[in-house]
Amino acid sequence: MSTRRKFIKISALSATFLSGGFQFASAFGGSLKTAKDNKPVVISTWDHGIAANEAAWKVLSNKGTALDAVEAGVRVPEGDPNVRTVGYGGYPDREGKVTLDACIMDKDSNCGAVAFLQHIKHPISVARKVMEDTPHVMLVGDGALKFALSKGFKKENLLTPASEKDWKNWLKESKYKPVINIENHDTIGMLALDANGDLAGACTTSGASYKMHGRVGDSPIIGAGLFVDNEVGAATATGLGEAVIRMVGSHLVVELMRQGNSPEDACRLAVERIISKQKDVKDLQVGFIALNKNGEYGGYCIHKGFNYAVQDKSGTNLIDGKSKF
Repeated sequence: MSTRRKFIKISALSATFLSGGFQFASAFGGSLKTAKDNKPVVISTWDHGIAANEAAWKVLSNKGTALDAVEAGVRVPEGDPNVRTVGYGGYPDREGKVTLDACIMDKDSNCGAVAFLQHIKHPISVARKVMEDTPHVMLVGDGALKFALSKGFKKENLLTPASEKDWKNWLKESKYKPVINIENHDTIGMLALDANGDLAGACTTSGASYKMHGRVGDSPIIGAGLFVDNEVGAATATGLGEAVIRMVGSHLVVELMRQGNSPEDACRLAVERIISKQKDVKDLQVGFIALNKNGEYGGYCIHKGFNYAVQDKSGTNLIDGKSKF
């Protein structure tokens, strides 16, 4: 996986240089510096964010809204069976069931979420329907499924042969121990700033592989996995959700930006807060990305290995997030 990520990163950087849009991104763990009022721009977690950003950019470059962009963007990994941590093809829980979590938030603080949703390939679109068509913020389980079906979503089997095979191999020992930076809880979170200067965000995942049936992480929880404040900025999280929930991590990042911190520094301070509350972080990975109203962005994580994708007018970059260790 690391080789693949390195290849994508080098290719993306090369494309940027050839297009004449020189930016010093961090192939060495640094941060990308942006000019003020850098918009539109989209940023998302992990290397599967490259393809997701491309779809979002099609919306943004045509003067579409940040909300439409983030929904379109994260639908790409949701529908890709080769992305084993999001949507269709995601790793199942220990009972062999694929359960999905997602949330979305717009410039006006409207938000919608679904959790423990089964049989629906695009939970982010169901979350948007919750936001726009109900008086609620979150629907879960059978209620979320019934709602999705009532809105015309198709019921499907989300357990692919590859994920089923891996689950059956896991059953031989049934050992549950998340492995950091490996395809285990690589949520996709996406943040966008559109040409009008408005922000939106989306977050979607199949959760930790082989989790207990019914487990829900941070990804569908507004304030934990995602938070947007159109006056300040937006943030989203990836990694082990329990640690993010305890600190209401994405809200914390946005509040730190409100205090005047840059996106990268806000992410770093939030990561340090999480570390301060843990007895041992050797096997714990949490990463944040953030985007402010000027289009400045950054990311930070506990351990080396987390990266994030960015696309703006100057091109595409895959950036290694700075890390505490």
